[in-house]
Amino acid sequence: MKLTKIVILLSIVFFAFSCKKSNSDIAPTPPVVVTPLTELSTNDVAYGADALQKFNMVLPANRTTTSTKVLIIIHGGSWIGGDKNDMTQVLNAFKAQLPTYAFFNLNYRLGNPNTGANAFPTQENDVKSAIDFIYSKRTEYNISDKIALLGASAGAHLALLQAYKNASPKIKAVVDLFGPTDMADMYYNPASPQVPAYNIAYITTGNILATPTTPSSSPALFAASSPITYVSNQSCPTILFHGDADLIVRYQQSALLSAKLTQNNVVNQYVLYPGQGHGYGSPSLDDTFVKSIAFLNTHVQ
Repeated sequence: MKLTKIVILLSIVFFAFSCKKSNSDIAPTPPVVVTPLTELSTNDVAYGADALQKFNMVLPANRTTTSTKVLIIIHGGSWIGGDKNDMTQVLNAFKAQLPTYAFFNLNYRLGNPNTGANAFPTQENDVKSAIDFIYSKRTEYNISDKIALLGASAGAHLALLQAYKNASPKIKAVVDLFGPTDMADMYYNPASPQVPAYNIAYITTGNILATPTTPSSSPALFAASSPITYVSNQSCPTILFHGDADLIVRYQQSALLSAKLTQNNVVNQYVLYPGQGHGYGSPSLDDTFVKSIAFLNTHVQ
C-alpha cells in the first residue's frame, strides 16, 4: 500500500475548516496575563518544547477555582494530521451555550508514517501532558478541577484513553464523536474495503516501514491502544455519536464501547444517526450539540 493512499484514506478530520499549519507558521507563545474579572482568549500556549505542543484557550469573565468548569477539545486526523484550529467552530458553538466554561483546544505532535517519527503513543502522551499542565495551572487560570473532554475521530480515541486510563486528574465526562475504541476490532472488521486491515496495522505500529503487527502477534499493543480495555465501574459518564454509514470508523466501535460501559454500570448515551458518515452536517450536527450540552450540564458537577 502506497503511503499517499494510506494518508488520503485515513487522515480524515471531522471539522476541516482550515488547513493545517506548518511548524514555521506557529507564532511564539505570547505571555499569558490572567485577570479573573475579564474574559481572556489566548492562542498557542505552550505545554511542551515542540512547536505542536500548544493549545488555544478561552477563559470566561468572573471565573473561580470552585465554579468554572473546563472543556478540553481534541482534534482528529488519524493521529497523523489535523490541527486545533480545525475545531475553532466547535469551540465557538459550545462557548455560545456554555458561557461560564473555560475552553482549551489542543494540538499534539503528529505521527509520520513514512519515518516512524512521533509514532503512537506520542499523541496519547501529549494529550496527557497538556491536561496535566492545565490542571497544574488551575489556580493561576482561576478554573476548577471539573474537567470534561470532547474529541472527534482520532481525537475522541485520545480523549477516551485519557479519561479511562488515568486516575488523575479525574475526568467528569467525555463527548465522543465517532472515535475508535477497539483497535483489534478495527483490524478484523474494517469499516470498508477502502480501509483494509493492514492499514490499521501500520497505524498501530506507527511506521509504514516496520513489519505490520496484528492482534495475534502483538495483542498487548492493540489492547494498550484501545480505550475499551480500560473501562471499569469507575469510568466517567460518556456520550457517543456515530453515523451508521461511516466508512472510516464503523459505528459498531461506538456500540461496543457503549455495551462495555453499560456492563460496568457506567452512565452512557449512544446516539446513532442513520445514513450519516464520518463527520456530518445539520440537522444531525445540531442534534449532537444539543445532546452534548445537556449531557455536560447533567454530569459535570
